[in-house]
Amino acid sequence: MKLIQGHFENTIVIQKSRFIADLFRVNTSEEVNQILAEIQKKYYDATHHCYAYRLNDPVEIQKANDDGEPAKTAGAPILDVLEKQEVTNVLLVVTRYFGGTLLGASGLIRAYRSSATEVLKQATFFQTQKRACFRLIASYSSYSTIQKKFNYLTIEKTSFMENVIMEVHCALLDYFKIEKDLAQWKLADVVIESYKEFSIEISIDT
Repeated sequence: MKLIQGHFENTIVIQKSRFIADLFRVNTSEEVNQILAEIQKKYYDATHHCYAYRLNDPVEIQKANDDGEPAKTAGAPILDVLEKQEVTNVLLVVTRYFGGTLLGASGLIRAYRSSATEVLKQATFFQTQKRACFRLIASYSSYSTIQKKFNYLTIEKTSFMENVIMEVHCALLDYFKIEKDLAQWKLADVVIESYKEFSIEISIDT
C-alpha cells in the first residue's frame, strides 16, 4: 500500500461545472469527519461535496459518498481511483459547483474519476518500511569487517573503547541476515543487544 504526505488540491472544469479535488493524508475516522466539516464550511455554497476515503489502521476501512449526485456516479469512481492507485490512509473530496449543464450518469462518472486522477498526479507517494534498531559490540578487527562487508547496516554512532560499540539500524528483513553473515565472516565475538523496531516512510517511484 502507498501513502501520501500533506494536502494537494486541483481544479478541473467540465461543461461549466467546476470540480475542486482536495486530497488529504488521514489516519483516523475522526480526522476524516473534521476535514469534511472544514471543506463544507470552506465551500459552503457548492452543490456537492462527494468523497471517498481509505484507512488501514488498525483494520481496513473504506467508504464512498455521492452527496446527492446519482448513486455510484461520484463517490464510487473516486474510491475506484484510490483502490487502483493502491493508496491508503487517504481522503479525497471532490467539491462540485454546478455549471448549468447536466452531464448524465456516464459524464458524472468520468468527471469525478478525472478529478480524482488529476489531483493524485500531484502527490508524492511513500511506503512504510519496518526497521530494526540495535547495538553491536565488536572487537576492532570485527568492526573493520562489518564496515566493509555489512553494507546494509546504517551505523549512526560509534564509541571506541575496549571494544567498538555501534548504534545501528537496518531494514527489518536485513536484520535476520546478520547472524548468518557473522558466521560466514567468522565474527564470533560480536554481540547484538538493545533490539527495537520502528517504522519510517520512504519515497517511492510511481
